[in-house]
Amino acid sequence: MVYKTLTKAFLIAGLAIGASSGAFAADAPKMMMGASDVMLANTCAGCHGTDGASNGPAIPTIAGLSNDYFVEIMQGYADGTVPATIMDRIAKGYNEDEIKQLAKFYVAKPFVKAKQDFDPKLVKQGGKLHDKYCEKCHAEGGQSAEDDAGVMAGQWTPYLVYQFEDFNNGHREAPKKMNKKMKTMLSKEGKSALDALTSYYASQQK
Repeated sequence: MVYKTLTKAFLIAGLAIGASSGAFAADAPKMMMGASDVMLANTCAGCHGTDGASNGPAIPTIAGLSNDYFVEIMQGYADGTVPATIMDRIAKGYNEDEIKQLAKFYVAKPFVKAKQDFDPKLVKQGGKLHDKYCEKCHAEGGQSAEDDAGVMAGQWTPYLVYQFEDFNNGHREAPKKMNKKMKTMLSKEGKSALDALTSYYASQQK
């Protein structure tokens, strides 16, 4: 199943990509004191792509998110409340003002939807599940950044699977409403619902 296999196959690939630049990236913020937002963003490009448009597969696109969401996630990496492989070390290297600088830079960039495979047979079901369980917080089919809940539509599937697993396993704390909705969905629909959801989000490539 997609849910079980993507994390193993693609996260390993994603970590391999990040590892090549990870050692430098973890120390880079310390060498960038007083840098402009553009210079700070250059330290992210090795993993997250030019202007935050990731080439994937397990590394998310970080452009076009809301300011509050970007800052919240970076602070979560820094304080350990958001699980990470290397971002926890990287985020600790930035001070509060530098995180705000990065947010300002990336929020102004367009969210580039990933060109990736998906199961067309599951897209319709995934759309219905999204409308029922996710739309209130992830508006416009998961495309809106204005809800401060992250962009789902067009985000890399392996990254989304990783996040779903962290929330479901309790490794990452979910907002109360999301936690309730997710538990209800998994209880009623089963884990295959996540395959349908990720196929729906992956299908949105325009």
